[in-house]
Amino acid sequence: MDRVWIFPVCIAALLATLVALVGATIIDTGSWYGSLLKPHWAPPDAAYGLAWTAIYSCTALAGVTGWRAIAGWREREWLLGLFAGNGFLNILWSLVFFRLQRPDWAVAEIIVLWLSILLLIVVLARHSRSAAALLLPYLLWVGFAGYLNLAIVQLNGPFP
Repeated sequence: MDRVWIFPVCIAALLATLVALVGATIIDTGSWYGSLLKPHWAPPDAAYGLAWTAIYSCTALAGVTGWRAIAGWREREWLLGLFAGNGFLNILWSLVFFRLQRPDWAVAEIIVLWLSILLLIVVLARHSRSAAALLLPYLLWVGFAGYLNLAIVQLNGPFP
């Protein structure tokens, strides 16, 4: 690996791991979550960890690829801000859904999360189509998760 890649790869991996760890500490699949009715097409719980591991890896690689494709510091800072905002929204969804136990509010939040991924794709596509393409699994997964979230609300609502 070229030495120029080492620093951004380490930073991206660290940040992706940080978002994943914070999100994981918020998620509680205990009795409340277990009591929720879920659609028959909901994936098994084990699938979520595998999917998110792949998504965080692709997201980190997209960040590094985009960072290297952008020449100016101002645009790089903007990209970093977009990724930071997206990481915050990713964690916020877990907080709203699992800790606050408000899947109904989480539907609105996941729409904002999905839009933040779309914005990242649009911004990255201007500089690197491969970086933008690396975020497509994330966009699709969050779209699917939003549909699942909505189905859970429909099967279990209203929420207090």
